Amino acid sequence: MTGDSAIPGENPFCTRRIRPGALPYLFPPGMSWEIIFERLQNAAGWGEIIGPHGSGKSTLLAGLIPRLEAEGWRVQRIDLHDGERRLPVDLRKIPATETPFLLVVDGYEQLGGLNRFRLRRHCRRRGWGLIVTAHRPAGLPKLFDCTPSVELARQIVQTLLADGERLFSPAEISGCYARSKGNLREMLFGLYDLFEQRRMQL
Repeated sequence: MTGDSAIPGENPFCTRRIRPGALPYLFPPGMSWEIIFERLQNAAGWGEIIGPHGSGKSTLLAGLIPRLEAEGWRVQRIDLHDGERRLPVDLRKIPATETPFLLVVDGYEQLGGLNRFRLRRHCRRRGWGLIVTAHRPAGLPKLFDCTPSVELARQIVQTLLADGERLFSPAEISGCYARSKGNLREMLFGLYDLFEQRRMQL
């Protein structure tokens, strides 16, 4: 940080600013929402979004679901957490609708193999679309691989900071990204702490 840099009043890496949906999803060159929709259409409404912990899968979903709804889909999202081996809802109780229905399961790998099979079978029988997120390929058509890069990490920081180059050097951002082992969420938490340390030194 240069000596004449001004520290904003609010930490730009606070939870309010980095939660899923607060930031627009930043695609790598050559990728776009249009391509995701084309892939989804070609796969009859089925697909998977893969990537490691903290890679932006939930942020991608936060941008994708409103776009799906705007295209006429009725969307129901289910979030699974560590240790949840069954769906927390009874799919049989979801009423039929003339509107195309799409189920989104965030954390698909949490389900046991039998429950994954039952979920896919139920969706096929009812003619539903199915989008899942997982840490590794799960056997559905691939919509997008969220595996991050240091270039994406720098883009995210620049989006959050009005004057990012003056507050953190590219080397500092790269170092924080490396220490987080590519987990973008953990990287942003690390930058939050670094930001607060510098604020206290003024």
